Amino acid sequence: MELISFDAQGACVKGFLQEDYPNLKAHRTRPAIIICPGGAYQWLSPREQDPVAFEFLSMGYQVFILSYDCGEKAGGYRPLRQLAKTVEQIREKSEDWHIERDRIAVLGFSAGGHLAACLGALWNDPELGLGASSRPDALVLCYPVISMYEYANKDSSLWVSGGDENVRRHLHLFKQITSAFPPTFMWHGGQDESVPVENSLLLAVELKRNHVPFEYHLFETGRHGISTCTQEVETPEDICRAWVGLCKKWLNHRFEYVP
Repeated sequence: MELISFDAQGACVKGFLQEDYPNLKAHRTRPAIIICPGGAYQWLSPREQDPVAFEFLSMGYQVFILSYDCGEKAGGYRPLRQLAKTVEQIREKSEDWHIERDRIAVLGFSAGGHLAACLGALWNDPELGLGASSRPDALVLCYPVISMYEYANKDSSLWVSGGDENVRRHLHLFKQITSAFPPTFMWHGGQDESVPVENSLLLAVELKRNHVPFEYHLFETGRHGISTCTQEVETPEDICRAWVGLCKKWLNHRFEYVP
């Protein structure tokens, strides 16, 4: 295992790279996943970083964690540009890091799910000029913030918009979904009081309407911020824990990858 780090427009990206063993030809190149922790764009939750990385390392992925800007630095599309740059740089270094350049997923929790979905929706927005190389090949959205209005997490909406109503309207993602949105795996806990399930339910409707491939799981139980749903992250939840295995199967099928 090789640990690396690099800068993406002021954000620190930490990478866990699996070794390249010449005698294991099937694993000379691997898919990659970028993890965006939640925290209402105010902070970055530790339970949604390394514990999640270890889950995807175990299935043979190259894994990255993006520490995007929060608080007063979260406005002006800064986290979105940092995520876009992260995807671009991983593609640029894909040969060196033994990554399949067209098998890069972004996984986000809560506000990090909003960030991931923003890139999925706005990678080709002419006002932002992010570019095609920043488009993820798949998204994994975990109890994501999607609404900036009726069903919004108010802290997330305030910090990411920087109080600018035009930015807030632009990041109200129900209005930004097109057929260019990446294939998506999404789940939500039914007892989530911080980010209402309507965020993911209504996104699923828009994905269906725009013919975007997706898989969606709404569990009866599960409050907010439960991450991998284990004792390690202090949120054991047997029912919602199923999301990890379901996500792995979906991603491997989407990427035609046999770990």
